[in-house]
Amino acid sequence: MRPRPDTVSAATAVEPSTEPSVGVTAKPGKAPRRERWAATARRAAPSSAVAAVSGCALALAFPPYGVWPLSVVAVAGLALVLEGRTVRQAAWLGFAFAFPFFLWLLVWLRSVIWLAVPLLSAVEAAYFVLMAALIVLARRLPWWPLWTACLWVAQELVRDRLPFGGFPWGRLAFANTGSPYTPLAALGGAPLVTFAVALSGTLLAAAALAGHRAYAARRAAAPRALAAALPGATALVLSAAVLLSGLLVPVHTNAVGHVRVAVVQGNVQQPGMHFLGRPMQILDNHVKATLKLAADIEAGTVPKPDIVLWPENSSDLDPFSNPAAYDKISQAVQAVGVPVLVGALVDGPDKDHVQNEGIVWDPVTGPGAHYTKQHPVPFGEYVPFRKALTKVVPMLNEIPRDFYPGKDTGVLRIGPARLGDVICFEVAYDGIVRDTVNAGARALVVQTNNATYGRTGQPEQQLAMSRLRAIEHGRAIVTAATSGISAIVAPDGKIEQRSAEFTQQVLSADIPLRDEITVADRVGTFPEWSLAIVGLLSCAAAYALGRRDRTGMAKGQ
Repeated sequence: MRPRPDTVSAATAVEPSTEPSVGVTAKPGKAPRRERWAATARRAAPSSAVAAVSGCALALAFPPYGVWPLSVVAVAGLALVLEGRTVRQAAWLGFAFAFPFFLWLLVWLRSVIWLAVPLLSAVEAAYFVLMAALIVLARRLPWWPLWTACLWVAQELVRDRLPFGGFPWGRLAFANTGSPYTPLAALGGAPLVTFAVALSGTLLAAAALAGHRAYAARRAAAPRALAAALPGATALVLSAAVLLSGLLVPVHTNAVGHVRVAVVQGNVQQPGMHFLGRPMQILDNHVKATLKLAADIEAGTVPKPDIVLWPENSSDLDPFSNPAAYDKISQAVQAVGVPVLVGALVDGPDKDHVQNEGIVWDPVTGPGAHYTKQHPVPFGEYVPFRKALTKVVPMLNEIPRDFYPGKDTGVLRIGPARLGDVICFEVAYDGIVRDTVNAGARALVVQTNNATYGRTGQPEQQLAMSRLRAIEHGRAIVTAATSGISAIVAPDGKIEQRSAEFTQQVLSADIPLRDEITVADRVGTFPEWSLAIVGLLSCAAAYALGRRDRTGMAKGQ
């Protein structure tokens, strides 16, 4: 019998071939993970590069470079690179923008330790990761430049407060302390300046995108081409209008009186972490400069001031526990014959803490009223979670005692004037300065010690903040620095005098005293929180609308 066609004898059976048949394509396996990552990196490289360049441009907008228009360009660059991105892609691009920005901006931290620069930059960049992801959501709505600008304010609101009281360096407002946007600070503080800069930048990006679409439609009929060009032109006009809006805000400088101040910059032994030199060196420098001032007054070559201002840490020893330091300060104060605001580190309130104080030292009655710094710098003036962290990072033991925070504002009666004392980095925090003005300060003093960061750009960045605060609160601001930059800033933000770094110098000037408070002082945090909430609500609305659309599509299938 002939075998059935569907049967095969064991003798004729063969193993199936593992080679693919001719004309049949083998199914490829999954590409190795490394190759997939490499492909993703190649695709992301151009947009990441644009984001990084935009971040570097933003760094150049800040002192010591101070090219403020680049802050608008940088915001526009980030907005453009986020066009058409997913939330995950946007998050990465936010990091690609912010990390190089902070690396450049905070390079002065290398004076402490190089590792602090990338670590803090990465922490600060995390806020931009979230902001960029939210911007992509908000761009699903009409008028997306408005919602994006609100999200910039929201990002700064959180970053200025969290963690450990926040770190406000790098706010858009601080890059615009001498630009057409600056007068807006008198209406809504630094947050309103940030909002205006961000809105100008996003409108500029919207104009560029609309212009690109109009160029693509250039061969269309004239009415259609005109309609395509109109949105871009409108966005460009609005961007310019926001830029110029600050010029319409009046900056009040009328004074109810004047006080003559002398700022003593005694200088330090050396720049960097070991600026203190031998014990009492810094105090000796300030005593010497003050005695010379007294001699010049006696000789009639310098007008006698009403008050003298010493910087933060001008006494490197606690005068209340060190009789020699107490006597030296008293000698200098009595020689000049007017009250002196002395910056000193004072032991207490217990053996584990020290207080950073500004002390009013009278030539007759000696030390009196004082202000204690309210916002010590984490990891610089105190160690959070000290017991746990010092075991992991032994270097933190170099901060032997934590600075104890003060509870009250720095309004002090110094001679004939009621001044507000703000110490060092506190000038970066909206609430501390605003509360001091609202408590009755007629002018402001910033006692600071930037010797650790001398010639790194940090003193210029801090001085720029004083310029913004002057306009925001309508107050003259006197910066007294151990090694520079000391300065006299008028209520309109103009720097009338400034010292060189690492010199012994005395500045002398009549500064105006003002009682009138600005709109920004009256409204407080209302503009900031309102803009931030609007930004977050826009994201919620975009998410809800997107979910509704997806649900409708699913039901229609």
